[in-house]
Amino acid sequence: MLCRFLVPLPLLVALLVPSLGAEDRINHAGRILGDLPVVGSPIPFDSAEADAVLSAMQIFPPDHPWNEDISRLAVLANSDAMISKIRSDLLEDRRTLRAFYEMNWILAPEDQPLVPVDFFAYPQESDPGPYPIPSAMPIEGWPRVIDGLTLEEWQRDVLGAGGDRHAIVVQPSLGLVWEMYRTTRVGDSWRASNGALFDLNTNSQRPRLWTSADAAGLCLLAGLVRWDECDRGQIEHALRLVVRRTRRAFVYPATHFASDISSIETITPAMGQRLRLKAGFTIPAGWTRQERAVLVALKTYGALIADNGGFFSLSVAPDPRYPDGAFDHLRQVGVEQFEVVQSTGPDAGPRSPNPPTVNAGSDLVTTSAAALSLSGSAGGGVADLVVHWKAYAGPGPVVFSSPDSLATAASFVTPGSYTLLLSAQDGVHTPAYDAVGVKVVGSILIRARSGGTGIILEWSGGEPPYRVEYRSALEPSTWNLLTVTAQTAVTLSKSSQAAFYRVQSFSAE
Repeated sequence: MLCRFLVPLPLLVALLVPSLGAEDRINHAGRILGDLPVVGSPIPFDSAEADAVLSAMQIFPPDHPWNEDISRLAVLANSDAMISKIRSDLLEDRRTLRAFYEMNWILAPEDQPLVPVDFFAYPQESDPGPYPIPSAMPIEGWPRVIDGLTLEEWQRDVLGAGGDRHAIVVQPSLGLVWEMYRTTRVGDSWRASNGALFDLNTNSQRPRLWTSADAAGLCLLAGLVRWDECDRGQIEHALRLVVRRTRRAFVYPATHFASDISSIETITPAMGQRLRLKAGFTIPAGWTRQERAVLVALKTYGALIADNGGFFSLSVAPDPRYPDGAFDHLRQVGVEQFEVVQSTGPDAGPRSPNPPTVNAGSDLVTTSAAALSLSGSAGGGVADLVVHWKAYAGPGPVVFSSPDSLATAASFVTPGSYTLLLSAQDGVHTPAYDAVGVKVVGSILIRARSGGTGIILEWSGGEPPYRVEYRSALEPSTWNLLTVTAQTAVTLSKSSQAAFYRVQSFSAE
């Protein structure tokens, strides 16, 4: 039986293309993280290498309080009184937001040698050493405020400047963060007031009433304003906030207080209290990229009160790559522009049972001339799920026929590799995300005709290699695979009696 038909790809089913490999590490903000780079040796925080690692990390689970979207949470009943108290506790010229260059860190490999640490103030509330401390570990303020000292002199505090002297070591491959307070290098070992170990893979807290390198018992790293996220234009977590006074109480996720003020004075905030920038605050268009990222985060994730101090301030990594004045406009944001929200507990909000799930389906191949049918699935949730398709990455626009339905059609104009993202949310839990990869090629035509030596397949359009299935009259139930590595004619012998052809997949490159 000779072939006598033209087979355009738009008439063929879109089949699985394993080589597309859409990434499945998607964080709580719907950003595809990609593969986590390997840390083979210590990496300083103020480097492109560190940016790549931090950008690919999920710092605490998606439903952790640091990652919780609190934009829809109710306002605390006494919010106005608490905000007034926070404001009045500050000196008159300190009643606006400040960005302080403070905490830095170093990335360490999982086999980083361990060194002893002498905990001299809170040994009973410290995770015991030894700690994986690289010799180049920076101490708070480095390298922006160094008084002309070398790193080792800064570590040893040769001028006796004192201060909080926080230090942070991150082991990305293990998901561990080691944090210390009032840290000093002594000989070949270290001394610190306190040491705390955080497992970034869990929602576990410090033991109740235990401090950490932060007064509230919280993780420092999780609340810092970092260069990589400001450069990306999106901060995806709550920020570390310092106020003048707190009361003798803490709320989840804090575990410790640092105050003598009675716990019944409820207009004085507790450690762990969450503030949110009011939705009505208009971010001026002329403010810097860094400021806009900070203020959007304060509306979306808010800020957790973590310490007492003389300012209403956020902690910014002292990265020398920030331009001068990167955060100066924040001083125009008054305390009164904030509100206090009702915090969720360890088993509430996004951590409550039955979170949504979603599946975008398998990776696909289509052509720019075809409308590609997509069929996702979703489940779970405590309310009706809101689903949405969007184009995450690709060389051109994507038009969805019904972007808010699980079943939709996607149309493409420009050939290339695309990533489409499907989300499902119920307004309570962290949204669920899944990605599907789509390879879009130009229209492919397969022309089959009789030749002197057999059946000749001729191609037009697209880019090789092609993987073609053909089914012969001798074996009508079996599809046989043919790989074509160039855009040329291919001849099948007459003995195959090939009758039907279809494109199985294309190169994903």
